Formats: sequence, structure tokens, C-alpha cells
Amino acid sequence: MSKFISVAFIATALILTATEYPSTTLAGTCASKCGSHPIEFKPGQLIRVEVVNSTPNLVKFEKPYDTGSLSLQPGQKLQLKQGDGTEPNVSLVFWNEAGLSLKAIVSQPNFATLRVELRPNWQTPGHRSVYIRDDGRVNVF
Repeated sequence: MSKFISVAFIATALILTATEYPSTTLAGTCASKCGSHPIEFKPGQLIRVEVVNSTPNLVKFEKPYDTGSLSLQPGQKLQLKQGDGTEPNVSLVFWNEAGLSLKAIVSQPNFATLRVELRPNWQTPGHRSVYIRDDGRVNVF
């Protein structure tokens, strides 16, 4: 009888310990925990850059060596065609005329479009540029 009580006690202890401290060795998929995929284009792909001003102020931007300074009114959207795709590296530099900090939210609404939505940012420093590398990756600085 004492063997039965010992076995029952050990089994109960193991079950309680297992429910209190679940196993950390169980692996799952990262589908819900990996985050979003980085935005990438194929090297050399012809892309459009869409800039949206979602701030209450005037925003200026330019593509160095390509365009002069362009202005976007609050709520305005502008599309720029990237002539040679991602080669060579392409930058889009932007700033708020009032000197306020900006946040760039980049997305890829379709296969060949990079959308850059400029929003107010309450922390400094904010974002100042979007960089499309010749390997197709997109960075925000």
C-alpha cells in the first residue's frame, strides 16, 4: 500500500509541476510572432515612389541628383517614377517646413510601388530619409 501511495504522490507532483512550469522546449511557428516582412524589390525593378503628407503642415522633399525641392500640402499625395529601378541606390530626403519631427511609414501596396506616408512624430529626432538600396532593400533613416 505504501508503494501505491508513493507512486500516486510522485505522479501528482509531476502533474502539478508540469502545469505550473510549462515546457519551454515546445517550438511553434513564427507566423504570429516574427513581425512583418521587410519591404524589398527585385534589383533593377522599375518602381514608383508614392509620397503622402499626413501631417497638418507643409512638407518638402527631394530625390538628390534627380529633383529639386518639391512641396506637399497637408493631405496631398504625389507619385514619382523611378526611372532605372533600384539601381543605383536611390534616396528620398524630406523635412517639415516648420522644423517639426516626421515619421515615415513605408509600405508596398502593390508589386511595383513604394508608399512613403509622412506623419507627425512627437519624438526627436524623427526620420529624415528613405533609402532604396541597389539590392532592393528599403531603409528608413
